[in-house]
Amino acid sequence: MDLADTDACYRALRSRDRRFDGVFYTGVTSTGIYCRPSCPALTPLRRHVTFHRTAAAAQAEGFRACKRCLPDATPGSPEWDVAADVAGRSMRLIADGVVEREGIEGLARRVGYTARHLNRILVHELGAGPLALARARRAQSARVLIETTSMSFSDAAFAAGFSSIRQFNDTVREVYAASPTTLRAARGEPTDPAATGPLELRLPVRLPFDWAALARFWVLHAVRGVEAVVEGWFVRTLDLPHAAGTVALLLDDDVADQGFVRCRIELVDLRDLGAAVERCRRMLDADSDPAPIAESLGADPVLGPLVARRPGLRVPGHPDGAEIAVRTVIGQQVSVSAARTVTGRLVDRFGAPGPIRRDGVPDRLFPDPARIAEADPETLPMPRARGRALVGLCAALAAGEIALDRGSDRDEVRRRMLDLPGIGPWTADYVAMRALGQPDAFLPTDLGVRNAWMALGGAADALGSASASWRPWRSYALLHLWTSLPVLDPDLPPPGGSSRPVRPSTRTTKEA
Repeated sequence: MDLADTDACYRALRSRDRRFDGVFYTGVTSTGIYCRPSCPALTPLRRHVTFHRTAAAAQAEGFRACKRCLPDATPGSPEWDVAADVAGRSMRLIADGVVEREGIEGLARRVGYTARHLNRILVHELGAGPLALARARRAQSARVLIETTSMSFSDAAFAAGFSSIRQFNDTVREVYAASPTTLRAARGEPTDPAATGPLELRLPVRLPFDWAALARFWVLHAVRGVEAVVEGWFVRTLDLPHAAGTVALLLDDDVADQGFVRCRIELVDLRDLGAAVERCRRMLDADSDPAPIAESLGADPVLGPLVARRPGLRVPGHPDGAEIAVRTVIGQQVSVSAARTVTGRLVDRFGAPGPIRRDGVPDRLFPDPARIAEADPETLPMPRARGRALVGLCAALAAGEIALDRGSDRDEVRRRMLDLPGIGPWTADYVAMRALGQPDAFLPTDLGVRNAWMALGGAADALGSASASWRPWRSYALLHLWTSLPVLDPDLPPPGGSSRPVRPSTRTTKEA
């Protein structure tokens, strides 16, 4: 939304439209508080309202977060993934904790600008520089830890990314007009700061949200040792910036009513909390706005019924770009089941032990690309040509020639991947969709896509021309087509512990 159009912003505020939560924030000059557009409080007078692109911009103007609507807890702006510009790429890296780990210089280097020029860009586009944006992220993480966990304030401070307890206290007081002790006491529950165990968080998502299709996709593609369904939770290991960790997402159909997904995180190093949460949000495609997607794709005569049948369908993101690239190459031109088997063998051979050794819990980390790059392609459990392509890709990833994170330039990544032997457009575009958050990837040669299209009455030679009208949401069109396939795998455990059979949400070839 164009914030210069203040009349449109105020209409969205008056309507309390949740679709604009995270797209912009409203500051109320008469109270000094900023809110999300859907805040249930009395609508302020127009002359008392200012509009801000980010929570950090509102905080920079001296506004405090509303304690009623918690504006800093909204999903991020969906515009960042669509535009994929410097501001959007920077926001995704800031959310991943790059500023805390590498500083402003490291962030600027990642996006290819000087620190000074990057600051100018972000202030112009988002109303705040990288330090302010990172500070807002730390404040939000701190509030969640204070209000939803029993960890000590010192642990919460460092887990949120603060470098000192004093900085933690000062920021919380400034942003929320309350001390950490006051915030924790407000939840009305006794706490035990010495308590240990997984951190339980709630990850907000925009509604509608087709949780069942997303969960079935993960179950279908789960790789032994790295991913599993355990007592109704989808659990996987993560190789995080400081150490390893394990995350679990509750396979619960109530998400559609609650507007959030329950998450459990176990970490070796608490400094990895922000990165772990961001990776979970990638998996959920949590920042996606289903309203414009449904409006665009729902008008198509073939896709329209699918969109109506599955409102809020998401693109399954992935927490690790290098991992999904490896899995995609392994899955070229083979069934999902075969790809899972081969990938599991690679995990057994090259994967390091995971952080948690417990029955039923995934206990391996996905192999580091550098280890696979050292392998002899002839010894890999796949055709030789694919083995050579896999080793070549891993060598490029290990050398830093290709960076598969949300801060990378998508066009540049695609060009570099296509320069590698054995990597074609299908692989490059699938990786862009799952690893880089590309909302407009399209795979016209995919067998599942073509089968679904023709089963819906579309002409085989018309798929390419029809897809032009699906821009910029062709990744979501792909998911609707894949999900329409009547695939059934009786060997898979159902999500959520249900006794009903699992109906996977994708086609059966060329995917891992």
